Parts: sequence; C-alpha cells; structure tokens
Amino acid sequence: MEKNKKTKFSINTLIKIAMLSVIAMILMKLEFALTFLFPSFLKLDISDIPALLGGLALGPVSGVLIILFKNILKIIVFGTGTAGVGEIANFTVGMFLIFIASFMYDKKKNVKSLILGLVIGTIVMSLAAGILNYYVFIPLYARGMGAPIDAFVQFAKKVNHNVVDFKTLIYWAIIPFNLLKGLIVSSVYLVLHKSLNPIIQKERIKSKNKISA
Repeated sequence: MEKNKKTKFSINTLIKIAMLSVIAMILMKLEFALTFLFPSFLKLDISDIPALLGGLALGPVSGVLIILFKNILKIIVFGTGTAGVGEIANFTVGMFLIFIASFMYDKKKNVKSLILGLVIGTIVMSLAAGILNYYVFIPLYARGMGAPIDAFVQFAKKVNHNVVDFKTLIYWAIIPFNLLKGLIVSSVYLVLHKSLNPIIQKERIKSKNKISA
C-alpha cells in the first residue's frame, strides 16, 4: 500500500514537472532583445518562472528538472539556432537561480527567505554566467557559427562603448544582462506570489503527508 502511494506520488510529481516544462518552453519562445542596452544575441524571457514555481512547490530538484526539460522540449519542438549551445547555457546558468531560491525557501518557508534566495540566486547566476560564457559558451558558440570571438565583441561595442575586448564584453554585457534577467524574473514572480502561494502550500502539505505516511 505504501509502495503504491509512493508510486502515485512520483507519477503525479512527474506530470506536474512535465506540465510546467511545457509552459516554460512556450514562454521561452516569447523572448525579446533589449537592443538599446545589450547586443541582440542576448535575449530576455520569463521562462524561469514556471521552474521557480515548481522548485518552490515540489522542491529544488524539481525546479532544476523543469529547466532541463524546457530546453530539451524547445530543441525537439522548435529546433536550435545555436547548435545547442544556447540551450545548454540557458539550463546551466538558470539552474543557479532556481536551485538557490528554492533551496533557501525550502529551509525557511517565508517571503523573507524567498526574497533573500532570489537576490543571492541572481548574483550567483550572473557571476556564473560571466565565468561560463568567458571560458565555455561564447568560445563554443563562436566555433559553431564559424566566427571569431572578436565579432561578438564588435557587435556588443556598437551598443556599449565600454566593451573593447572579450573581458569587457563579460563585464559590461553578460553579467549586467543576467542581473537584469534575474531582477525581472524575481520581480514578476513576487508580484504573482500571493496568488501562487496557496498552490505551493498545498503541494508542500502533500509532500509532508507523504513523508509521514
């Protein structure tokens, strides 16, 4: 009987993860560029919000899985224009925000811990984005596109004259972009939190009952 409950719980959780992943994939396609601030190859979207909801309601690992499945679904349904590099970057960088915010909320379930988790998650995500783009993602993307890294530097320089080389591209474009993305995702979610919180608490109660069963 207990085994059946666990199996049912696992299936229900996977169904919720799948549904949130599909929603996240759709939101991912509603991306937009702020060409007056950043080069157009940096695009904003709010597809991390379903992952954040899943992480808060179902646990940090579920939130990370939603980001992973979102990117896999995006490649399957819409394809990729970056040889998969953009999707790998989206997953790798985004999971820092989702995991940290969900983990901190999981430890102390109140708005203060949520906000603190979002702030720390945004900062860590932005720093990780800077490091990973410098050493991994932009070099891979440039190689896949058959273009020199300097082409990206020159592209960004047209928008921000502080960009003069690869390092300043990271300092003045990649890191600020991810800080802004984290701020937007966090702000939009916090506006919705009052409405979504009953769903989160309901899932938390189910999880607690499952553990105590």
